[in-house]
Amino acid sequence: MIGMDFVSFLILLIISFIVSAILHYGFKYYVRPGINSFISKVIFGWIGAWLGSPVLGHWFAWVRYENVYFFPAILGSAAILIMLVDYTKSVKGTPKE
Repeated sequence: MIGMDFVSFLILLIISFIVSAILHYGFKYYVRPGINSFISKVIFGWIGAWLGSPVLGHWFAWVRYENVYFFPAILGSAAILIMLVDYTKSVKGTPKE
């Protein structure tokens, strides 16, 4: 996965974009609203998608492009984004009422 081609990069970017859009705009799952938060989700989601296949395994060989397995990439992207938002919210804390 280190020396991936441009199509693999784009596939991971599309997966990250879709997962980020669903979490950010669909579920309103963010620390801060706005485009900056969404763009950071796309960047970290790409890293999660990139790590998805090596960490989670190679599932469904018929749904892949070269070394990019779609289901582990989707789960890896979602996992990184959920952990990132949860961690940021826990460090940031909730305001006292």
